[in-house]
Amino acid sequence: MNTIKALIIDDESTAIKTLSLMIKHYIPEITTLKSTTDVYEGLHLLKSFEPRLLYIDIHMPVMSGFELLKKVPKVNFSIIFTTAHDEYAIDAIRFSALDYLLKPIDADELRNSFNRFIEKQHSGIGNPSLYNNFMYNLNVTDKRDFKLALSAIAGTFFHKPEDIIRLEGEGNYTKFFFATQASVLTTHTLKHYEAILVNYGFIRVHKSHLVNKVHVTNYLTDGMLTMTDLSKVEVSRRRREDVLEMLKR
Repeated sequence: MNTIKALIIDDESTAIKTLSLMIKHYIPEITTLKSTTDVYEGLHLLKSFEPRLLYIDIHMPVMSGFELLKKVPKVNFSIIFTTAHDEYAIDAIRFSALDYLLKPIDADELRNSFNRFIEKQHSGIGNPSLYNNFMYNLNVTDKRDFKLALSAIAGTFFHKPEDIIRLEGEGNYTKFFFATQASVLTTHTLKHYEAILVNYGFIRVHKSHLVNKVHVTNYLTDGMLTMTDLSKVEVSRRRREDVLEMLKR
């Protein structure tokens, strides 16, 4: 990969100093790094410096990271958000297949997030479409209306949780089954999607199956679920009690 330029925008100078030192130590691939505590200078640098990767704090007093990005005419760079815990913002980020780092930033997570950035560069996953989906998610009033970005060989697709009937793990891939369209094979593990969807009515019923509770029509005594598309899903023996309890809620 050629020269990688990165920019840090954070209103706290100590946070910038810490992240800068960590990047120099753990991410030598970033050859040019600039930073600013001033959001307006940050807007100028995005245009004049043209970074390939932006580290931006979500919560800043003059203008939030989200508000700053809304002022950027064209997002032609990758984004890694930095934040203290903010459940709504983090869900919007994760649903959009964008990346974030929780403060205080962990060295391994910093390196892993950069590795994911490189993977996306190689796979050609379009940052503009992911970013547009993120802005949509950020502006909806109900988290249940978030759209989940699904990266597949054929492209990137966006779906609301209510449209997803179930997920089936296939090694390092996951197949999604929908109410109104053909299935989609995505390039992430079932565990990856479970972490995102667990708070949206999805239940892990088997090591290979994650189901949307609203699409379960019945539970049979032989340990099989029937879904709204008439498919059958096995519930593992050790999970049956917990699954029954969650279905009753």
